[in-house]
Amino acid sequence: MGRVAKPTTVQYNDWRQVAVEPLDTFTPTLPVSVIIPSYQTPPDTLARTLAALEGQTYPRDMFEVVIVDNASEPPLRPPVTPLDVKVVRQARKGLGRATSRNTGARAAAHNVLLFLDSDMLAEAEWMAAHAKWHHVVSDALTVGFRAHVVMDGVDAETIRRRSGSLEELFADRPKDPSWVEEWLSRTGDLTSRTDDLFHVVVGANFGIGKDFYELVGGMDESFVQWGLEDVELGYRALVRGGLLISVRDTFAWHQGRWDENRDAKRRSRRLQLGKAAHLIAHPSIRRRQPGRIFAVPQYVVTIDGRRCPTDRIIRAVVSVLAGRVHDLVVRIETDASGDGDCLTRLRDEFGPDPRVRVAPPRSALDEFPASPFHVTLPPHVFSGNLVRRLHGELGDAVTASATLPGGATVSITRAWALHRACRTGKSPADFGEARTISAWVLKRVKQRDVAAARETANWPGRPWYHMLERTRDIRSPSQIVSFAKWAASVAWRKATGS
Repeated sequence: MGRVAKPTTVQYNDWRQVAVEPLDTFTPTLPVSVIIPSYQTPPDTLARTLAALEGQTYPRDMFEVVIVDNASEPPLRPPVTPLDVKVVRQARKGLGRATSRNTGARAAAHNVLLFLDSDMLAEAEWMAAHAKWHHVVSDALTVGFRAHVVMDGVDAETIRRRSGSLEELFADRPKDPSWVEEWLSRTGDLTSRTDDLFHVVVGANFGIGKDFYELVGGMDESFVQWGLEDVELGYRALVRGGLLISVRDTFAWHQGRWDENRDAKRRSRRLQLGKAAHLIAHPSIRRRQPGRIFAVPQYVVTIDGRRCPTDRIIRAVVSVLAGRVHDLVVRIETDASGDGDCLTRLRDEFGPDPRVRVAPPRSALDEFPASPFHVTLPPHVFSGNLVRRLHGELGDAVTASATLPGGATVSITRAWALHRACRTGKSPADFGEARTISAWVLKRVKQRDVAAARETANWPGRPWYHMLERTRDIRSPSQIVSFAKWAASVAWRKATGS
């Protein structure tokens, strides 16, 4: 029996900490399903792809090939091959690559899933190079490499009868190198602390465990055009605490140069950016736009309102919503103890607000699994831009926290560490640096000061309190003018007694 794959326990995304066998001594024990989406793939193209799979070093009786036909006309008929091949046909849904991959994953008989486009030629060790990692790590996503090459004069028999590698066969042909090299150089082969590692995930060549693929939700089938559906999956895999691994031996050759249909691909990718911005909460995809809210918020702020007066909870929620960071959602956790009307009041106050959840039945991680940052707060009012300040204090650490006078805590933690901790029984701090924030940095507004502003104001309508509240809303010169006019009118009414 081989080793049982376990969730990753490395720090950050440093996959170099995982002990894995080298290819020349690796003995596979897990069967593999190769999933190939196809739509109107020319027969000779698919024949070359299957011929390359016939030459894999992986034992032939330990893998199957699942071809997903996205409603080709006429229906796809696979070329003659000694491989274990089954064809699954699905209804047409746009370009359908996301849907096809999900269909293939559901039809797969094995837990190790390798995704390969129908026009890709895999080098002989491609399958083993992917699979060896999934023998060890249950929540890994292995990123494959590729280059583009012209296929003139090469047929399936040429692929089968070659004496060496595909690289040697294509040595003298024009080709386009893999674009990910520059990205990998910047990120230390995906071992740096940066949050944008997911950009290297390419749907044409990657591997993932079936259980983990289902955990992250598979491909988002709302992507029906070319571009970003694979990047979005990589984002979710990373935020869910998966380990992204760049495996250089997982090389495959794209049949045709990158220049083919380049303009159409770029145009399609630009069209997908709006959709992707709602799903990928990272500045490389989602530009900061004040006032905007998105399907997947960047920050999940949980306020512990248990055993706390309702008015105090309301003030705490309003103080978070009034900050300059709008890309967030606020969750109020309360058991309403000591105040039977607490939940009713909170729901009346915030129920229609899409950025507030009152007494949510699920945990923050279950409700917002793809949001990258989770903040926990006591029901206090903090001045200034609290969420952004917490993010700044976090830096590239995994978690950061402050202990306030009285013992309450404030924290911000990366979601990937929280997810990883849930799967391993460890603490988020076990996966990277934990920082301590000085309490004075948070600029807490004491509750007695808020209450005093309300109780001692003796102008009509308690204007001192309202003046304090209105100054927090000033964002532009025109609002300064408006505030000055309002303050002057209040002073005039006080002076004249009107």
